[in-house]
Amino acid sequence: MHKFKDIGLKLTPQRLAILGYLEGNSNHPSAEDIYKAVSEKFPTMSFATVYNTLDALREKGCVVELTLDPAKKRFDPCTEIHHHLICTSCKRVQDIHVNFMLDVPEHVTGGFRITGNHIEFYGLCPVCSNGR
Repeated sequence: MHKFKDIGLKLTPQRLAILGYLEGNSNHPSAEDIYKAVSEKFPTMSFATVYNTLDALREKGCVVELTLDPAKKRFDPCTEIHHHLICTSCKRVQDIHVNFMLDVPEHVTGGFRITGNHIEFYGLCPVCSNGR
């Protein structure tokens, strides 16, 4: 938690609860998911507190905002370069920590100098594949 204080984030009890919920969370929660979980302990906390905290964390590079689902933004506390598997049925997201070496031909890049990539794989998770 000291790293958050080092980046200038005021650590209120509500923010500490949000940070605690995110720490090690690999479910890629939305702001709504975080609000539901944390507001049980802090019922007077507003949704704006969650959203503003996430926005501050995103600006400081402490979470990655994912737009995998057009209906809602999700947040990933793992800021290391990685890719995602996305279930097209239940929208579950799973991390893939494998570096795929892609050789993109120069005639395809249109002059872009590629500095990184993020790959999304779509399919059915094991639960949805088995018909729940």
